[in-house]
Amino acid sequence: MVAWQDNFYSQMVAWMKIILPLAALALLSTLFLISRSVDPTKAIPVVELDLEQRAQDQGATNAAFAGVTQGGDEIMLAAVSARPSPQNNQIILATDISAELRLLSGTVIDVMSDNADMNQNKNTASLEGEVRITTTTGYDIASDRLEADFNMLHLESPGPVSGEGPPGMLTAGRMILTNNEETGTAHLVFTDGVKLIYTGHISED
Repeated sequence: MVAWQDNFYSQMVAWMKIILPLAALALLSTLFLISRSVDPTKAIPVVELDLEQRAQDQGATNAAFAGVTQGGDEIMLAAVSARPSPQNNQIILATDISAELRLLSGTVIDVMSDNADMNQNKNTASLEGEVRITTTTGYDIASDRLEADFNMLHLESPGPVSGEGPPGMLTAGRMILTNNEETGTAHLVFTDGVKLIYTGHISED
């Protein structure tokens, strides 16, 4: 009886050594087949959405533009990103703008803004966000919006501006910056309620 039990146990162990690996292989193959059985029709919308998004987001990073005004002043403009407008491909939508305007006289005007809509046909730009204008003549002006015409150097803020310059601290309802054709230097005009706090020093004899 004991010998039969030992023989049965040995046969059972031998069969289990064969059956268990086969069962494991069958289980793994089933899992593999399940993981590979993907409905291809469910993947198509994801691909289409990705392609559509890429088409809408076409553009460039670290874009740079350069040109010359009718008067010969150099303009260099850089943007962290730039892409065509979905409504009008002549409009470039740019972010994180920094522009440098070099006048023939040697005066340099730096302009920075959060966003800009640039018209390629007209060579104009609408800068919005935190707009800042600095000049080598000593002006540092901030505004929320600035309209720029790069054909003939003309920068205009249709809204309030504030900042400082050689005369002192100032605020105004509007600002126009142009190139003085006679002197070749930047010409700043402040209008619509100008307030100036003079910070200069009066010399004593």
